[in-house]
Amino acid sequence: MNPSNDAQQVIYVVDDDEAMRDSMHWLLEGEGYAVACFESGEHFLAAWHEGMRGCLVLDVRMPEMSGLELHELLSQRGSPLPVIFVTGHGDVPMAVAALQRGACDFIEKPFHNEDLLSRIRRALAVDCQNAQRRSQSSAVSRRLEQLTLREREVMDLVVAGKLNKQIADELNISMKTVEAHRARVMDKMGARTLAELVRAVLQTEGENSA
Repeated sequence: MNPSNDAQQVIYVVDDDEAMRDSMHWLLEGEGYAVACFESGEHFLAAWHEGMRGCLVLDVRMPEMSGLELHELLSQRGSPLPVIFVTGHGDVPMAVAALQRGACDFIEKPFHNEDLLSRIRRALAVDCQNAQRRSQSSAVSRRLEQLTLREREVMDLVVAGKLNKQIADELNISMKTVEAHRARVMDKMGARTLAELVRAVLQTEGENSA
């Protein structure tokens, strides 16, 4: 088994060329990866779900739904799967445009196996980083839900950089009450320092607005 492969990660290959699908399947399984192949974008979309982990190796040119159209639809659904486009020489401008719209990488045909494998390793590393961020964001969201309304008000002002006295004046409560709420916020959020609290809240807000 490839040492970098996560048990949840699957390499999804979408290509209308049966010989190319078989070749990639043989190569990737030989490297210890879990592989799932699809002959069209429509077939992949029918199987897609939010919990998919790994990466997508996607042919640019396919009949009916192109790789670019599939990538656009997945982006609209919020798919976090890193996408590696497989292109012919004339498709490079399209692949570059896809990178600007969030694709992970592209590789030109004909390619060396090691070139593809190195891109896949990078894409799987990106997938791991994305999954870690999502997990951290979910944990912070669960902690936020434990805060009372007043604790949330105090936390928002703390994160905004307000001093305890300013918070007390703004909320019309005593400094002692602010300090008590602030201590409970730190405890419930699992933050040891103000910097940790600010980073956690800002990261969660960034994930929710993405």
